[in-house]
Amino acid sequence: MSLEEQHNIESAYKEFIIKEKHPCIMANAVFKLDNYHLKIYDDMRSDTVIEPMLEDIETYLNNYDFESNDFETLLFCFKENDFETELEFEKALWNLLQKLHDCDDEDWDAEVSDDVESPNFSFSLKGKAFYIVGMHPKSSRFARRAPYCTVVMNLHWQFEKLREMGTYQTVKKRIRRRDKKLQGSINPVLRDFGSDTEAKQYSGRAVGDQWKCPFHQKMKTL
Repeated sequence: MSLEEQHNIESAYKEFIIKEKHPCIMANAVFKLDNYHLKIYDDMRSDTVIEPMLEDIETYLNNYDFESNDFETLLFCFKENDFETELEFEKALWNLLQKLHDCDDEDWDAEVSDDVESPNFSFSLKGKAFYIVGMHPKSSRFARRAPYCTVVMNLHWQFEKLREMGTYQTVKKRIRRRDKKLQGSINPVLRDFGSDTEAKQYSGRAVGDQWKCPFHQKMKTL
C-alpha cells in the first residue's frame, strides 16, 4: 500500500470522526490528539490477517501507558470489504473474532467473564478485555457508518478508569445525547456493562432478545 493511499484512508477516518462531529466524544478526543493506532488490512475474512492482527494487539498493549489518564484506541480497517447488509457484516465480524480467539495464546482476562451470555462478558485478546465496536458503510446507525469496514478495540480498562475518575456517567450521557441528536434515537441494544451481555452491541445491528451469539470458547488444554 502506498503512503498516499494510507494518508487518504486516515483522512477519511478523521473526517468521519472529527469533521462530522461523531457522537462519541472519546473518539473525537483520541483522533484530535492522534492517540489512535490505525492498522490497515485488505479482507477481514482472510485467514492471513489473524496472526498479524494478534501481533498488532500485543504491540499496542506492550506500549500502552496504563498509568496515564490519556486513552488510546486501536482500529483495524479492512479496505477491500463491502458488505451489503448488516447481517453479512455481523457474520464476518464474529468469524474474525472467533479466529482471533482460536489463535490467541493468552488466557482470558480474569477481570471479565468468558461466558458470552453473561452480563459481565467482554472480549479478551492477549490477556486483556476489549469492548469491540464494529463499523461499516452500510450500518443503519449513523455513528457506525465508517468510511471502511472497521473493528475498533477499546480496552475495557478504559471504562473502569473513567469510573475511577468519576466521569463515566457524564461521558456516557453526553455520547447518548449526541447520538440521539444525530439519529433521533439511541441504539436500542446499548446497555451498561453488567446489565446485559455487551456481545449484542459489537456489530451495531439491532438484535432481539432471542439473538444468540455465534462465538464459542475453544477447548482448554490440560
